[in-house]
Amino acid sequence: MEAVNDLPRRAITRTAKLATLPVGLAGRTALGFGKRIGGRPAELVAQEIQQRTAEQIFRVLGELKGGAMKLGQALSIFEAALPPELAGPYRATLTRLQESAPPLPSRTVYRVLAEDLGPDWRERFTEFEDKPAAAASIGQVHKARWEDGRMVAVKIQYPGAGRALLNDFTQLSRVARLFAVFMPGVEVKPLLDELRARLSEELDYKLEAVAQQTFADAYAGDPDIDVPNVVEVTDHVLITEWMDGTPLSKIISDGSQEERDRAGLLLVRFLFSGPARAGLLHADPHPGNFRLLADGRLGVLDFGAVDRLPGGMPPLMGRLLRLVHDGTDLTPVEQELREQGFLRPGVSVDMEALRAFLAPMAEPSRGERFKFSRDWLRNEATRMTDPRSANLGRQLNLPPSYLLIHRVSTAGTGVLCQLEAEGPFRAEVLRWMPGYLDTGDAGSGAEPTGGGPDDLLPDALTPGR
Repeated sequence: MEAVNDLPRRAITRTAKLATLPVGLAGRTALGFGKRIGGRPAELVAQEIQQRTAEQIFRVLGELKGGAMKLGQALSIFEAALPPELAGPYRATLTRLQESAPPLPSRTVYRVLAEDLGPDWRERFTEFEDKPAAAASIGQVHKARWEDGRMVAVKIQYPGAGRALLNDFTQLSRVARLFAVFMPGVEVKPLLDELRARLSEELDYKLEAVAQQTFADAYAGDPDIDVPNVVEVTDHVLITEWMDGTPLSKIISDGSQEERDRAGLLLVRFLFSGPARAGLLHADPHPGNFRLLADGRLGVLDFGAVDRLPGGMPPLMGRLLRLVHDGTDLTPVEQELREQGFLRPGVSVDMEALRAFLAPMAEPSRGERFKFSRDWLRNEATRMTDPRSANLGRQLNLPPSYLLIHRVSTAGTGVLCQLEAEGPFRAEVLRWMPGYLDTGDAGSGAEPTGGGPDDLLPDALTPGR
């Protein structure tokens, strides 16, 4: 098969590929109708249609990379919510999507390296593997040995990634309903809107380098968490220390229960402790971004999507969680919910109904231990689509400042259910969640304040220094 010359970015080409999705679905649905008339069981035919639709969707998304690939990665964490009879066929496809994508040819890689590191870029490395070690949504990673002897990961942004991402989101918004075929209950449009809003940040490798080094400094010497240091960065190339280890996707498919529990506990610890320790929340918790290291630590990769929380997690979340756990009236935080935008002006919500609505979400941190499972997540997904819950959910608003926190909460829960991890998660939440143990006024908490990309790169990360 001939290698792809570049990231497919011409609007006509990419739109044509995306256009095959609804057309293919229509053809398979018509074929399925014929099979049902012919006497085949409707459930079996529906399963076949869903399986073939998933295969086509992820094949097209993987070929396009860009925003389409990133959407597929984001959706893949919800695999745990699929019914048991459908989950199996998707799992292998989803895992491939999280870990790999068709690579760029070597000549394109060399061109980017020459443009960003200079024509003598090879002199900066003593070894450089032409075959990529991993390929993701907007870049691919090559293993190399830096001039000082360190093994490094060289992340190279796909040429034209910016234009491709913007076009992908425009086109995907038009076919978003298609994803309901294999992810019932998942609202794709808000996910697209949120991903589009973060587009510029994820394309900014210098901003990502600052975030990664901030995490690396905060967790330096930590017995449980490892974040690779940044070595050098340019507009389209990010070089960091190399990290070995077993990808979380491999732990999900083949790991022992002990490995699953260990990975789950450390994932929760990292996600909840980040705002307090680094002032940042890692906002892309899909399995491809984590490794279980040989010494038992959790390795963390990819800091293109982060939420800036210099004051830590918003205390309102802890106070709300405490009231739900205690089964007490939520009236004390109603005003704060309105001030921060969860309840819009003129919207009246029964606080007891809200407490009942939130109670199952608080379940993992209610007791000393909790077991995440696909069954539990499927039940939650069913409950959220129940007319009564859905109606209450529509009355609530998600303020922009909480968008990434919500993304991490839902995505992290999906990963924990894929792992089917069990552990003392309550202790982690109480340790890192401000507001839970507060005895002060419920209205004293501040809204999360996301900082802008005003950080300056340390001199050591600036090319040529």
